[in-house]
Order: sequence, then structure tokens, then C-alpha cells
Amino acid sequence: MSTVPQPYITPEEYLHRERKAEFRSEYFRGETFAMAGASANHNLIVGNCIQTLGQQLKKKPCRVYPSDLKLRVEATGLYTYPDVSIVCGDPQLESDAGDVLLNPVVLVEVLSDSTEAYDRGKRFEHYRTIPSLMHYVLIAQDRHSIDCFTRSPEGDWRLTSCQGLDGKVELASIESQLTATEVYDKVIFTEQATDEK
Repeated sequence: MSTVPQPYITPEEYLHRERKAEFRSEYFRGETFAMAGASANHNLIVGNCIQTLGQQLKKKPCRVYPSDLKLRVEATGLYTYPDVSIVCGDPQLESDAGDVLLNPVVLVEVLSDSTEAYDRGKRFEHYRTIPSLMHYVLIAQDRHSIDCFTRSPEGDWRLTSCQGLDGKVELASIESQLTATEVYDKVIFTEQATDEK
């Protein structure tokens, strides 16, 4: 996140600017934070998730959205762009513009070196305050690794991990799953990335 001081802006000012901006930014407590671009692997993994989940949910009352749809975490005020969002039933949108989602059931983030700590830490703190959220999926882009946090009936979060291409994670609340072979279809890891892990 940026360390340059910025004047406080309201959520309304942020949304007005963001709708015209060339580059995307997150918003939290009056500040905006530029979001980095994504690698080829990142984009391929996101596309694979959208395709495989879209097929599984085709005849269900669920919608799969790519990262161009903003999410607002009502309890904390964070505005951000998840890599993949899934809503079942009617989407609750913050405004008439129809570009800010409030009620995801599943959120997916593809990890990078620059975002992994945030995605696993502070971002998850925000996300788990969303009442509708049942699954938070974290996918590595430099190795075959998928983590899925699932909200239990008691409200705590349980982790399921899969390593390697034989694994899968269940998204029970939407009666779907993500298999590593589908998520990583056509993804090529560089030797440098795999040697460092």
C-alpha cells in the first residue's frame, strides 16, 4: 500500500473518481491504494476459475463475476476488487451504477509475492465480516497450491488445503468444487519461481 500522504476523500468521491480512472484502486478510511497489474499466470488462473465455476453453476441461481466488479465490505468500509466473486440469489448492489457488490458467497484471490501477506491477513479480516460469505479461496500462481477457508455453522473458519495437481477444494455452500487440474490448466511455472519455493 502507498506511503505517500493523501487528503481524505469520502466514499462518494472515491467511487466518482474510480469510475473514470484508468487504473484501479482500493479504498479504506479515506485513502486510496493503487492496485498492481497482474501476471499472465494470475490472469490465466482467474480465467480458469471463472470458466470452471461458471460451468458448474450454469443451472443454479448463482453468478460468477470477474475482478472488474468492486466489492464493499459494509462492516469495515473497504472497497476492493476480488479476483473472482460469486453471488447466489439476487446480487445486492450498493448503487444504481451496479458496480459495487455487497453479498458474495465465495471470494477468490490469486496470490502474488506482493499481495500474499495482505490477502491472508488484513484482507481476510475484512472479508470474514461479510455475513453472506461462506468460502474464501486463495490460489498460488507459482506452484500448485489452493487454500479454502470455509465458514462453519458455528461461524468459525476452517481451512482445507490442496497441494499438487491431484487435489481439490469443495465449495459446499454452492455445491461446487475447484480441482487443481482445472485451476492450473495451461499454467506454466518458471524455473525461478519454483526454485525459490
